[in-house]
Amino acid sequence: MGKRRWIWIVLDSVGIGAAPDAAQYGPGDAQSHTLRHIAEAVGGLKAPHLASLGLGCISAIPGVACDRPMGAYGRMRERSWGKDTTNGHWEFVGVVLDKPLPVYPNGFPPEVMEPFERYVGKPALCNRPASGTEVIQAFGPEHERTGRPIVYTSADSVFQVAAHEDVVPVEVLYDWCRFARSILTGPHAVGRVIARPFTGRPGHYQRTHRRKDFSLTFGETVLNRIADKGYPVAGIGKIADIYGGSGITEAVHTENNMDGVDRLLAQLKRQDEGVVYVNLVDFDMLYGHRNDPIGFARAVEAFDARMPEILSMVGPGEILCIVADHGCDPTTEGTDHTREWVPWLMWTPGMRHGVHLGDRDTFADVGATLAEYFEVAPPSVGRSALAEVRSAVEDGAGW
Repeated sequence: MGKRRWIWIVLDSVGIGAAPDAAQYGPGDAQSHTLRHIAEAVGGLKAPHLASLGLGCISAIPGVACDRPMGAYGRMRERSWGKDTTNGHWEFVGVVLDKPLPVYPNGFPPEVMEPFERYVGKPALCNRPASGTEVIQAFGPEHERTGRPIVYTSADSVFQVAAHEDVVPVEVLYDWCRFARSILTGPHAVGRVIARPFTGRPGHYQRTHRRKDFSLTFGETVLNRIADKGYPVAGIGKIADIYGGSGITEAVHTENNMDGVDRLLAQLKRQDEGVVYVNLVDFDMLYGHRNDPIGFARAVEAFDARMPEILSMVGPGEILCIVADHGCDPTTEGTDHTREWVPWLMWTPGMRHGVHLGDRDTFADVGATLAEYFEVAPPSVGRSALAEVRSAVEDGAGW
């Protein structure tokens, strides 16, 4: 086998049906099926290239056929407790969180807020669970008058700080969030501290693309082992933030899904080995959390339309891997993530036929496959699917 390159795309929140334990998370989770419901909202999803890899063979999705797929396809359930970005991405690389990260349905307690407010020099606004788009409309005017930070959370383990870019420079907002990350440890070790800059005027505020995540880290992973072996590991979008930079050799910022695809393609032109790992967040941020199934469906279709460009960049012996990290069904009650199975699609040139990977009992199967591909020590959990992919490849097709 020649040079190794793994092209890894996370379709953030594109779940494929309620997980077996979804009812533990709420009635909306038990009824969730992000892909099916967004497809129903538009009378059938137009995603022929995802279909060609086997997406429609995993679960019935209106408009997405299961007709002689050419990829490896299956679905994964999360073993970690939770349904957040942090849990999902870390489980991909072998870290299973066996207890929930802290959440704050009543807002953050004084032992968190008092040191944060002393550091900022002003009392915070809000301090309760809220929709990110709604909270800036509600508290933005007072924030502009006073400079007080808007602190809020959600059903996930997050401490979010919103500030207007004309009131609080973005670098100052990042500094506030770094301090928050430093004190959110022990029993208050939330999964992510998120800086949420916004612009605009009352009634018309808009969040900007300069969001930044400050995540917990959980030790060495398969990404570190690949990087230590000398391979480049590029994180595009919020990947580097999610892993706190651990195991990432190059971080590339993105503004939206299409910019993420553009930067992925540009990275593939200059990086001919190692891992190229991108998170496309618009599905979640713009449509899932805003209960917009039509917008969600159109975003999936827009990504699918770019897939020929991506497929053309995959060389013999290289692997394209497409997954999701959780669901965010825009048709269920509320605006939170949903506990769902996630799709797992893989493809390499020379595959003679599709391969059904079945139902996988942990996201860490991705990390196990990645480790075998790069010949590094595997994670402590997970079962590789590399043999299944190889079984479908014609002799001499880069393997």
